[in-house]
Amino acid sequence: MSVLEAKEIGNQTHTNQSNQSGQSSQSTRWVEALASNQFHQVEQRVIRQLLQTLIYEDILPHEFRQDATPDDKGWFILEGKTATGKPVHYHCRGGARVSFGQIKLDRVAVLRISENGQTKSANLQEVLTELVSRIPDTQLLATFMDELEQTLLKDLQSHSQERFLQPWDGKLDYDELEGDILDAHSYHACYKSRIGFSLEDNELYGPEFKQPLQVHWLAVHHRLSSMNHSLSTDYQAFVEEQLGAQDYQRFVDALQSQGRDLSDYHLIPVHPWQWEEKVLATFYPELVDKEIIYLGTSEDRYRAQQSIRTLANATQKEKPYVKLALSITNTSTSRILAGHTVLNGPLITDWLHGLITQDQTAREMDFVILGETVGVTFDYQKLPEARHSKAYGTLGAIWRESLHHYLKPGEEGFPFNGLCSLRPEPLNQENTGPIKPEAKPLIDSWIQQYGLKAWTEQVLRVSTTPIIHMLFAHGIGMESHAQNIVLIHQNGWPVRIALKDFHDGVRYSPAHLTDPERAPDLYPVPPSHALINANSFILTNDLDAVRDFSCDAFFFICLAELGIFLEQQYQLVETEFWSMTAKIILDYQSAYPEHAERYKAFDVFAETYQVEELTKRRLYGDSQPRFKQVPNPLYAFRPTSN
Repeated sequence: MSVLEAKEIGNQTHTNQSNQSGQSSQSTRWVEALASNQFHQVEQRVIRQLLQTLIYEDILPHEFRQDATPDDKGWFILEGKTATGKPVHYHCRGGARVSFGQIKLDRVAVLRISENGQTKSANLQEVLTELVSRIPDTQLLATFMDELEQTLLKDLQSHSQERFLQPWDGKLDYDELEGDILDAHSYHACYKSRIGFSLEDNELYGPEFKQPLQVHWLAVHHRLSSMNHSLSTDYQAFVEEQLGAQDYQRFVDALQSQGRDLSDYHLIPVHPWQWEEKVLATFYPELVDKEIIYLGTSEDRYRAQQSIRTLANATQKEKPYVKLALSITNTSTSRILAGHTVLNGPLITDWLHGLITQDQTAREMDFVILGETVGVTFDYQKLPEARHSKAYGTLGAIWRESLHHYLKPGEEGFPFNGLCSLRPEPLNQENTGPIKPEAKPLIDSWIQQYGLKAWTEQVLRVSTTPIIHMLFAHGIGMESHAQNIVLIHQNGWPVRIALKDFHDGVRYSPAHLTDPERAPDLYPVPPSHALINANSFILTNDLDAVRDFSCDAFFFICLAELGIFLEQQYQLVETEFWSMTAKIILDYQSAYPEHAERYKAFDVFAETYQVEELTKRRLYGDSQPRFKQVPNPLYAFRPTSN
């Protein structure tokens, strides 16, 4: 098959998907959305999250005027300048929270007050022009502003779907929820930027749109590719199982028709957007030379999960998820797949599974590590230096075990970030008049059934203990933010968790592991990778960096969001939430005194943690680590010395 024929197949696939989506009417609908109530709601959210982080990360000076109320709230005031140099002020109501001193603004309009005292709701363009554009010494200001605008448009596009304008049907199926949760990242200002996707691409490939897609497959010669797999996985059998007998034979025949043999190649699936936009243009010399051979699409349909580049098999849900290289930028990061992380995934999986298998406490906790069993990547070091940076991370795949493989009878999965999601109430079938749906938490029926404190204590217990156990008992920090945790429940009662995304989501000091001789021999981080992302590393001698890797993701992002949400929705005082969390940690430490030295070395009750400054990363780049010391809400409940 020629390169042009392969391109035509890719174009036809894109065209067919576009036709199925009714793309001919999209432009009109998107323009109409700009005049909708949803536009103003989404715009205010983008502005609030932007200003929260600019204040919290000390990027812009501000004044705080506290209200004469007992809730410590008030008005944050930021001064800007108009295009003509006149002063303008922005007022936003909120306050600093118990949870790490995070700044949270109320869900009311941010106000813009002009020099003559005229007051109105702020809009994003004025905020960008009068505040953001005046931030000094930024290397990536234009890119950052584009990410904010793209976040507004793509989040609006998601909210404008007809199904989100109707009352929710009350169903809580895990696979469906991966496309139903719109709240995304509550801290990051650019929470849905998806730079690289057009609006048409976003509707085809964004998880909220639930569009089925087919992946493209390439055969990449062993000379130019590397593969690694878990010890529990037979690679050849795995490939045949993923493709199915019919597709597998079709691909074998396609190679043989060109005088090639599958045994000389690794098969790599490619996201349809990545194939059209990046792979064909980047690797056409290898396609011409038959070192890469285009095989077509497989029959299985996939749907994007919240991470966008991770696809769930919609044809057979027990089959593994596949994470694909995707050259878009979302939140803080480019969604490529660095080759060393692809190959490290199976090594880390075998290591973690081995530790848990021989750890009675971990077995009793019964938490799940969704293993990354196979990784395949192009070997970018084989390219000339002039092509290396363009190609880096653009062609690779990681297969991760399906959650459904681990669920027991009566158990269901629930995305952890869905615990803080709101959806309209179901329609009252007896009421024939017009109904304005009221937004309610997805978890509301569970809390009503089990009680606020009992349910909260249980969700904290089943989620916190596995993460601190891996830190204390084994010396391993885990990047378990809410998107990397699946809550496993029985009729809404939390019973355990599943953790995922470990190819670059662990951190440890080799000398401080409980069993250092069992540590995996990892593929090293290339110097070029470290230069572009100084925040991405696994090995360190800094024990605080190990602790903070867990605490930043789990306590600062995941639990802080849940604690604030429960106070807002159910009046559970934040301090009580953290008291519950501290008790769970103290109960663990009391039950396992053999880890006493680790409790000191990885002090989760420390006065402060170091967390990533996500907005500064977008403004100033990743060439150096960007961290902030923040007050730890667990410090107030630290154990007293004897």
